[in-house]
Amino acid sequence: MKADTRALAARGVAEVALRGASLREVMERSAPRLADPRDRALLMALLSEGARWWLRFDPAVDGLLEKSLRHKDPAVHALLVLGLVQLEILELQDYAAVAATVEAVRALKRPALAGLVNAVLRRWQRERENLLAKLDATPQTRHAHPAWLAAALQRDWPHQAEAVMAADNGEPPLILRVNRRRSDRAALIARLQGAGYAATAHPWLDDALVLPHSSDVTRMPGFDDGQFAVQDGAAQVAADLADLRDGLRVLDACAAPGGKACHLLERADVALTALEFDAVRAERIRQNLMRLRLDARIVVGDAGAPKGWWDGQPFDRILLDAPCSASGVLRRRPDVRLHRRESDIAAMQAQQRRILAALWPLLAPGGRLLYVTCSVLRAENEAIVGELLADQPDAQAVALTLPVGQAAAVGWQILPGDGDLDGMYYAVLHKPR
Repeated sequence: MKADTRALAARGVAEVALRGASLREVMERSAPRLADPRDRALLMALLSEGARWWLRFDPAVDGLLEKSLRHKDPAVHALLVLGLVQLEILELQDYAAVAATVEAVRALKRPALAGLVNAVLRRWQRERENLLAKLDATPQTRHAHPAWLAAALQRDWPHQAEAVMAADNGEPPLILRVNRRRSDRAALIARLQGAGYAATAHPWLDDALVLPHSSDVTRMPGFDDGQFAVQDGAAQVAADLADLRDGLRVLDACAAPGGKACHLLERADVALTALEFDAVRAERIRQNLMRLRLDARIVVGDAGAPKGWWDGQPFDRILLDAPCSASGVLRRRPDVRLHRRESDIAAMQAQQRRILAALWPLLAPGGRLLYVTCSVLRAENEAIVGELLADQPDAQAVALTLPVGQAAAVGWQILPGDGDLDGMYYAVLHKPR
């Protein structure tokens, strides 16, 4: 592997961890700069694991230096973090990892620091046992979670917090959703297995296929003709809870990138409105609909201000995938742990309350509203739904039970790792006739 792969990764991780850049955007921008697929694979691993484990190894690097490089030479600081990631997480051969990381300093045009980088990594190797013990002493550095989130998890889920944080750091399986209108699951599994992919049927989700490792789905048979989409199993639960039938009028609020909307359209002939506040993200809904050969009305508007987009006709089903902390999907979006702040939660709650209260009057009598988040924080989930139930006498909670997860005060919580799924919360609300 070429040393410049590590230099490119160091610049990218510095952008994500120190400047707040999106990991996905950095990946999309960086990958085309490498021609060799092996270099691109290493780059993706370094970027992803660098973001995932930054909160563990960033303070370790500071402890190994007399003066921090974080502000003066952020890319070199990030390169040192990646050096530890290579040794401890990716488990690359020690000599090769150290030598290539030192060489990457020159690619960063900081050759004078090559000796320092070599010395720091060699010291880590000599003192590794004691240094790891110090990092394991607190949840923040043991599991690479921000202190506020580790505390929130221990408060909300005292018996599961350690398992949740461990699951956040594991490799998730690749879960696909068969498009029922273009194929069936057995046929798609056979086609993928014939092409060498280890695809199997999910044990209890009717449309889900599971592959043990991430892969370039655009190269898989069936992708171009819309036979499947990528969607974690926890997100696929929404279509089951929606209780669809042909002819219903459905609203998917906060719909981008459109995974749940597409699943609903695959399940039944419904008139679906996909609502999204951000015009750029709304374009992603359109692209997904086109690839899967599905049709919906896409509207750009604020779910919390229906006067700007609603035609006055009530909806039989409303899916509100509310904006949230994304604290349930850290294993797939490791940069969330670097960018989310404790102070964000109150602002999220205000948005959730506002949107839920605005959408409830749009639900037809006899209809149901699904409140969904990819959060594991009770303040964003059962607390918000509980407030609506207290404020709206015509709102009734529908009891639900899923094969994995646990009952919340209202609704159902899947925690990260439950059934090897992402963390997701569901509540189903019914409006009597």
